[in-house]
Amino acid sequence: MDVNERIKNHIESNPVVLFMKGTPQMPMCGFSSRTSAALKEIGREFAYVNVILDSEIRESLPAYSDWPTFPQLYIKGELVGGCDIVMELNESGELGRLVEGAAAEG
Repeated sequence: MDVNERIKNHIESNPVVLFMKGTPQMPMCGFSSRTSAALKEIGREFAYVNVILDSEIRESLPAYSDWPTFPQLYIKGELVGGCDIVMELNESGELGRLVEGAAAEG
């Protein structure tokens, strides 16, 4: 499977997926840490891809998504954005509604 197919598979097979540096338990950058913490606050499971361990995804995802930085959050197959956007959505309560909606749809 080529890298774009693997990226697409992660996005389509997980209602909520975070492409991040590190893991939610051990983030490897402040932006990934803040984003995963916001998702953990909601209390729903989310998938993640550690781009530090997968250089192909780390190199290819910015072109795939047309978003240059990490982390990148996808909900129901759509790019939500990076850390700043996730923080804004979390502060407004919209992040919780989006994640809950995705979880309810399965």
